[in-house]
Amino acid sequence: MKAVEITSYGAPDVLRLGERPDPVAGAGELLIRVAASGVNRPDVLQRTGNYPVPPGASDIPGLEVAGVIVSGDAAAMAQANLKVGDRICALVAGGGYAELCVAPVGQCLPVPEGFSDIEAASLPETFFTVWSNVFDRARLQKGETLLIQGGSSGIGVTAIQIAKAMGATVIVTAGSDEKCAACLKLGADHAINYKTADFAEEVKTITAGKGVNVILDMVAGSYVAREIGCLAEDGRLVFIAVQGGTKAEFNAGLVLRKRLTITGSTLRPRSVEFKTAIAQALRDKVWPLLAKGRIKPVIHSTFAAAEAAQAHALMESNQHIGKIVLTW
Repeated sequence: MKAVEITSYGAPDVLRLGERPDPVAGAGELLIRVAASGVNRPDVLQRTGNYPVPPGASDIPGLEVAGVIVSGDAAAMAQANLKVGDRICALVAGGGYAELCVAPVGQCLPVPEGFSDIEAASLPETFFTVWSNVFDRARLQKGETLLIQGGSSGIGVTAIQIAKAMGATVIVTAGSDEKCAACLKLGADHAINYKTADFAEEVKTITAGKGVNVILDMVAGSYVAREIGCLAEDGRLVFIAVQGGTKAEFNAGLVLRKRLTITGSTLRPRSVEFKTAIAQALRDKVWPLLAKGRIKPVIHSTFAAAEAAQAHALMESNQHIGKIVLTW
């Protein structure tokens, strides 16, 4: 099969289209002929040597795919109501940038009715991440307010739509007026250009001083002190990345007085059982919203697999709004 390989750690041009042996599905797994592969920030980190591959996972980058089932564990597939020839999308621990990819059956979901392969490939990584962190870890409830740092990212556009569908008020930050406008169009209630305004002060104004209940943060670093300041009592701050740095200094007294929770997680190294539980929750609570058009994938650009380097360059430029997808 053809696959995009990381020939050495470095800039986007280290990505090359090569050939690898076809993978074989094992117990509890199925083999997918890939039509499209989602591009995500962890792929960039893996390419630069900053995101080690979990034990047992493929060194081929790519954490989400969409395509057709070729073969697999018949019993596991039957239990999941899947069969050869079905169109599915899947979350994988690696190997997504390839013509064939193995995925645990529990991490596969049917392609929502009417969705293209490109749209389906844009779903798993962000939807699993948002559900696990915003709803499972941070326990966002109907009527609460969510602040999303990076509202125009793949994670951001997903979080906006799911949170609004679940009855939350959504505030986002983004790096341009164009990105802010795009977030508002997707349903965000307020959008703050973090390059021209202090998001913490804006949040205080928007919430009349009460603060937000949940913050989804992929920045960390110098943001943390301000985030602590603009959380409401019993607020929850959840980290999913540390693009602004791993170290932060903040007022711990505010954490005590406001009874705050600070948490975070990475999805890739978690167990199949953990990810299967997320998939089941998504299938029950979010997939019907996709089928009804209440939540829609946001695709910024598609690239042929041989142009993976250009896709990564776009990701690193931060000029995109929504998802970047490779096609096979």
